[in-house]
Amino acid sequence: MGPAPTNSPDGDTVVRRWRQAARSVPLARRELRRTLARWEWGAVEGAASLVLSELLTNAVRHGRVSGREVETHFARVPGGALRIEVHDASEQRPLMALTESGADGGWGLPLVDVLAEKWGVCDRPGAGKLVWAELAVEGESDAS
Repeated sequence: MGPAPTNSPDGDTVVRRWRQAARSVPLARRELRRTLARWEWGAVEGAASLVLSELLTNAVRHGRVSGREVETHFARVPGGALRIEVHDASEQRPLMALTESGADGGWGLPLVDVLAEKWGVCDRPGAGKLVWAELAVEGESDAS
């Protein structure tokens, strides 16, 4: 496993770097579960784990840049939402394509689209992009 996560001073953001390898996906899910438990946001764990898995798998498979890592950010945002970001050094943008019934792949972004309140792709400082998704956390509000 890599270095310990970087936490914001207020504890509202957890940043972690991962190798661009398939084994990073379950490790990142475990870090997300720990974070959600610390925030007492277990109700969103299932959907959040699926969203993270899809975004990080895309970065590992399609966003590979030699010698670079991917980075995840888990953040509490005002209004009671969880923001998941996956940063990679590739300029290649993910595409949400219609997948044929029975296909083995291509279901990731449509799944994210269903589970997340909103999601998108944007530039980041330096090379590459970040793909993000926000999920509502039931029972949370600006007061959290």
